[in-house]
Amino acid sequence: MSKELPQPQASEEVDLGQLFKLIGNAFDRFFRFIASIFIGIFRFIILFLLFLQKHFIKFAIVGIIGLAIGIYLDLNKETSYISTMVVEPNFNSVQQLYNNIGFYNELAGARDSTALAEAFNISKNEAASIKNFKVESYSDDNQKVQLFDKFVRSLDSTTQKAIDMEAYLKNFNSFDARFHTIAVIATNNNIAKKIQSSIINSISRNDYFSLQKKISDINIKLQDSIYKKQINEIDSLQLLYKRVMLKEADRSIDGTNINLGENGTKDNKELSLINKMDELKSSLVKLNEERANKSSILNVISDFPRKGVKEKGFLNSYKFLIPSMLLCLTLFILALISLNTYLKNYKKE
Repeated sequence: MSKELPQPQASEEVDLGQLFKLIGNAFDRFFRFIASIFIGIFRFIILFLLFLQKHFIKFAIVGIIGLAIGIYLDLNKETSYISTMVVEPNFNSVQQLYNNIGFYNELAGARDSTALAEAFNISKNEAASIKNFKVESYSDDNQKVQLFDKFVRSLDSTTQKAIDMEAYLKNFNSFDARFHTIAVIATNNNIAKKIQSSIINSISRNDYFSLQKKISDINIKLQDSIYKKQINEIDSLQLLYKRVMLKEADRSIDGTNINLGENGTKDNKELSLINKMDELKSSLVKLNEERANKSSILNVISDFPRKGVKEKGFLNSYKFLIPSMLLCLTLFILALISLNTYLKNYKKE
């Protein structure tokens, strides 16, 4: 009988050479894939440049025609004027402000001069001159940091630790800004000044905001009276301490026993009164600033000018828009023709 040979056992050790080879092949395929992407992009750019070279005369003719049409339209169109106003909404009225400006802009876009004339109490011809309304927030990094600081101070100490400044600034939206810019674009250069009061009154006449302002005025007046009463009380205490100190000074002339501990305590009390007085005066100054800032539902920081300025900008002119549109349309049509030719040739092959 023949003796069976023993079967070779699989080695449990990892073949490092083969593992490195597999890793090397994987990196090689990866880099080839990246290289193929760049090669594809390069080929596409070359094909696009060849396409432009082939149809350069056509693009030049279309561009010249579009430029001529654009210049003609720019010379014959009505001159538009832009006027801007900077406002500071109070009592969370910023949402209403944006809603109102958006409504006016829809009326202007629909050329509804009748509704605009009624809203602003102007003639229909004046209302027809209004072309567009814009509103946007005006804030820089410094103002955002100040708003964050004010927001954090209004929270309790536990919540303050959970607030991240970067997250706050990242989620900052236009409604959080303190100042907002309202722009009116019209063919009549003095219409913006005429409708300024109507825009402001549309917010001020709101019953909710009027109630909020009324309550704010009451609270500020009450806080003011409290601060002044406390200041008067401190003044009275300071006068009392001065009289006591004068009497003790008279007594010290007759005798030599002076209690330093008591004098130190009185000095500390007087110093604390002085510090409290400074705090109250600072609080009163801040209260006066708050009274000034909240004197209106919508503070006007900068009025509309008496006359608007001409709206400028090459990108908004017809001599830019018309050639751009015609060139894009020509490019699209020629690309479709080239694609159709390529598909026909590919089908024949």
